[in-house]
Amino acid sequence: MKRPYSTAGFERLERDIAGVRTVTYVAGSGPDVVYFHGGGTWHGFEWARDWLARFHVVLPYHPNYGESADAPAIAKFHDFVSHYRAVCDALRLDSFHLVGASLGARLAAEFAISHWDRLRSLVLVSPTGVTTPGVPEVEYAKIAPHEWPSYFTCDPEVARRWWPGEPDAEFLRDRAREGQATGRALASSAGDEPELRKRLQRIRVPTLLIWGREDRMVPAGHAKTWQALIPDSKVEIIERAGHLLLDESVQAREVVVRFMREQER
Repeated sequence: MKRPYSTAGFERLERDIAGVRTVTYVAGSGPDVVYFHGGGTWHGFEWARDWLARFHVVLPYHPNYGESADAPAIAKFHDFVSHYRAVCDALRLDSFHLVGASLGARLAAEFAISHWDRLRSLVLVSPTGVTTPGVPEVEYAKIAPHEWPSYFTCDPEVARRWWPGEPDAEFLRDRAREGQATGRALASSAGDEPELRKRLQRIRVPTLLIWGREDRMVPAGHAKTWQALIPDSKVEIIERAGHLLLDESVQAREVVVRFMREQER
């Protein structure tokens, strides 16, 4: 199946990281920005083109996702953190802005806890991993296939640009592979929330928490909980936007750019 997004203009890098073939796309010029994607790579990263005039954007695929190789031994969040420390070493990334979305935001937070000294700023887009009283958890198994686009974006037509109406076998296989990897990561952290809450208080880097007001996957009601846990963090809520916030909202992309540029002063 032909992928529904373009990588034209991005350089494809392939590195062996401790025996794991890791694929990264890079483009742009300026200070380095590393982006950790969420639990699915089907929508690509064309939104990042808006940043290329001001930043050098680094877009790695996690092990077990996208074009990177399978690595069953990398299942826990601390495994991914170790992997990305090695990726940063290989790519000579010593001082950079880190942005993560959803599952990738949880991973970015874990990276910041351990390697804050490498970061200029941290941006967490609808991070997972913390519960909030009164904010219901989404029961993903109960979502019908035709409903998924409305869970990904406020305007379902935005998600339908990449989510096929009739998925073929290749698309379904790729989603199963990534879904299993996400499931392993979440299962490995089950019961970890009390410790995560303590670890988040150790983050010592300027942090932006940004959510779409209409996020149905990880509701914006969690924002204040995360803000209370990360010292000196700030929150931005983007109206008329959902879970794939950077894909859907030009405003969100601009807010993140403005925040990162403020940390360059």
